[in-house]
Amino acid sequence: MTTRQNGSLYTQIQNKIATIEFGHPASNSFPSELLERLRKELISVGQNEDVAVIVLKSEGDRAFCAGASFDELVAISNLEEGKQFFSGFANVINAMRTCGKLIIGRIQGKTVGGGVGLAAACDYVLATEHAAVKLSEFTIGIGPFVIEPAVTRKIGVAGTSELTLDATSWKNAYWAKDKGLYAKVFETQKELDEEVALLSEKLASYNPDALSEMKKALWKGTENWNSLLAERAAVSGELVLSDFTKKALEKFKK
Repeated sequence: MTTRQNGSLYTQIQNKIATIEFGHPASNSFPSELLERLRKELISVGQNEDVAVIVLKSEGDRAFCAGASFDELVAISNLEEGKQFFSGFANVINAMRTCGKLIIGRIQGKTVGGGVGLAAACDYVLATEHAAVKLSEFTIGIGPFVIEPAVTRKIGVAGTSELTLDATSWKNAYWAKDKGLYAKVFETQKELDEEVALLSEKLASYNPDALSEMKKALWKGTENWNSLLAERAAVSGELVLSDFTKKALEKFKK
């Protein structure tokens, strides 16, 4: 695992497969700087003609992603800072949506909040049985508004409702598979990596124009997401300044 305060982001391109790996010492959470780096990398790789498919993964063998940076969240002091903070995941989801390449998500461990949004924005997700999910935003007075469109697109309104309203409970990987967030669940990380390699190699051997057209087809109807997710970021940015949320965040800090 990386020890860098702002996290790490590496891309390896081999046999038309671009593997983007992110990491952060705080359970692979995302400070704003790392989210911006991921956004730019997705756009760059999406324009690379030598890349047919993208694999998105995180470091380590425990958490896939703990969402946004808690330290940055508690430091928000005005509406503009709030909107900018929550725009981080909005911008990454939109980059995943429009990058032009199919994205395989490799989910090896627990994922929370924005991390669930990343998984939902992947086109095909493979996970281990340790990859439980949780949306705990209600517990601190906000909600998963930015990622909700991506999550609902994958698991439906009922699934999103169950995940959001039961904000203190983990849903296991098999629940996520039943709802459509994950395509397959494996007992071990070794099995996961073997299947990721096999699938990405198959996809990379297909007609790149067909892959590109399929990406467009899968995301049809999301053309308004640039403005929609920006609006959702503004909603969250306002809620995080409420007295309820400030008090809740103080409890978490202690």
